[in-house]
Amino acid sequence: MMQALLVLPKSGAFLKAKIKLLCVITLGLLSNWAAAGEVNVYAAASLTDAVTELSSAYQKTHPDVAIKKSFAGSSTLAKQIENGAPADIFISADNDWADYLGKRGLLVSESRKKLLSNDLVLIAPLASDVKITLGAGFNFNAAFTGRLCTGDTASVPVGKYAKQSLTHYGWWDKSSARIVGTEDVRTALAFVERAECSLGIVYKTDAQLSKKVKVVATFPAASHAPIEYPGALTKNAGADSKAFWEFLQSDDAKAVFARYGFVIFN
Repeated sequence: MMQALLVLPKSGAFLKAKIKLLCVITLGLLSNWAAAGEVNVYAAASLTDAVTELSSAYQKTHPDVAIKKSFAGSSTLAKQIENGAPADIFISADNDWADYLGKRGLLVSESRKKLLSNDLVLIAPLASDVKITLGAGFNFNAAFTGRLCTGDTASVPVGKYAKQSLTHYGWWDKSSARIVGTEDVRTALAFVERAECSLGIVYKTDAQLSKKVKVVATFPAASHAPIEYPGALTKNAGADSKAFWEFLQSDDAKAVFARYGFVIFN
């Protein structure tokens, strides 16, 4: 005697729940698939040329990996990451903004490396005849007309270093009202290139890329905090991001950074 197989009809609520679960799983898989092979690098503006060259070189040997780059002031990038920007690698032009993200649990602490260093220079338009002597007794405020451009002195690393150096020589109080604080170092450089600012304080690596400015003076390391570029993986980083971050620390990458004027940490 055959026994009848009793099949209970599924309720509408059960079917809806099952469909919803399948949709969530499918969207998750699609999200992971879209992100595979994509690395989002958020790096200080002064790294634009070097990181762009290195990204192109890496993609030639890793054609399935797309390196997406965002360059801006370290402060801007850190705030974007804090607000959910999809960064995988963050490279700052100072330790403060790397610390800022680290304290908020947004960086992989063991991946953090001190990558590079730089020099701080005073620049002027190529045709300028301004002469500056680095010394506490020099009347810096009377030595030039117009404005001095650098990064925002409250938040942008190059501006913070600039304020430290100006303070070191006793020049800050009289010259601070003449400072144009920009969103990043490349914007400050552009102002001086167009002679919209008589002087600028930028990194040596940025100044040497321009044919429209000249270096008037180089601030000694003792006049400001060490200029360091720490980098780290973010909590979003996957295997491709880790591999690219390791490439940026390789001997080949170090050679490229050195060619652009950066000092390499071993």
